[in-house]
Amino acid sequence: MTIIVRTRELTKTYKGKEVVSNVNMTIKKGEIYGFLGPNGSGKTTIMKMLTNLVKPTYGEIEIFGEKLTERSYEILKRMGGIIEYPVFYDRLTARENLELHCEYMGYYDTKAIDDAIELVNLKNIDDKSVKDFSLGMKQRLGIARAIITKPELLILDEPINGLDPVGIRELRNLFKMLCKEYGITLLISSHILGEIEQIANTIGVISEGKLVKEVSMDQIRELNTGYIEMNVNDVKKALYIIENKLRLVNYKVVGENGIRIYDQSASLPVISKMLILNDVAIEEIYNKNDTLEDYFLSIINGGGISA
Repeated sequence: MTIIVRTRELTKTYKGKEVVSNVNMTIKKGEIYGFLGPNGSGKTTIMKMLTNLVKPTYGEIEIFGEKLTERSYEILKRMGGIIEYPVFYDRLTARENLELHCEYMGYYDTKAIDDAIELVNLKNIDDKSVKDFSLGMKQRLGIARAIITKPELLILDEPINGLDPVGIRELRNLFKMLCKEYGITLLISSHILGEIEQIANTIGVISEGKLVKEVSMDQIRELNTGYIEMNVNDVKKALYIIENKLRLVNYKVVGENGIRIYDQSASLPVISKMLILNDVAIEEIYNKNDTLEDYFLSIINGGGISA
C-alpha cells in the first residue's frame, strides 16, 4: 500500500524542552488515521509540522513520497486541514470566505463552493456574516474550506468540537464518504474516542511527545477480550468461590468491590447462581468488552495490552 505520510525521528524543541520526540509515523493512502493523546501530548505540534506551520528541530517529514521543505508549495496544494480553531473574515459570509480561499489557492471552480457547503450541511447562511455563526457552524465552515479543493490528504485537529450529537454523526458519515468515494486520506485527532473507534483504520497513540503505539483497529478488535464484570459485597469470599468451586483462575480484582473474570469458559448465570448460593450479595454483574478507550488508557497508563 502507498505511504502518504512518513516521519523519521521527528522532534521539536521549545526553550530546551522536547515537546515532540523521535516520532516515526506512517499514514497509508486511503485510510483514516486516528491520532489520540492527552492534552499537551504533542498532537497539534505534529500536525503543524506536517502542514509546514512549524519547522522540526530534528528529523524529516515525507509527504506523497517527497521530503517536506520550506519550498514544498506543490505538496501543500494537495493538502487541506484545520489546525486548532478555524479563523475567518468575520464580517464576510461563508460563501465570500470560501471564494477568497479558492482565489489564493488558485482553484477556480464555483460549483465546488456549493458542493462543500452542502456536504457539511450548512443551511440558511447566504446573508449571514461569519461573526454570527455558532462554534459548530464555524467548525462546519472550516471543514468545508478544508475539503473544497478535493485534497488528497486532509488533516483535522479536533474537527467535531462544538457539535451536537446529530452534527457529530453527520461529520462521521462525511469523513467515511470522503475516504471511500473520493479516496482522500484523513489524519484526525480527537478526544472523543468513541467516534474515532467508529471511523479509523489505524490508531496512533502519543504521550508526552512520543508515539507509543501505532496499530490497526483490526488488531485492536482482535485483542478486544470479553469478560464478566461484577461488584460484590464480599470480595474475599467471592474469590474463594471463584477459585475453589468454579475452578476459574483468570481474574482480576478492580477497586474495593469489583472483580473481572476473563476465563472464556466462564458463564454469567453459573457464576451468579454459585455466588448467591454461598451468600455473596451481587450488586451488579454483566458481560463487557474492552473499547478503544480501554485500550487507549492501558497504553497511556503503562498497562499490559500490546499489539
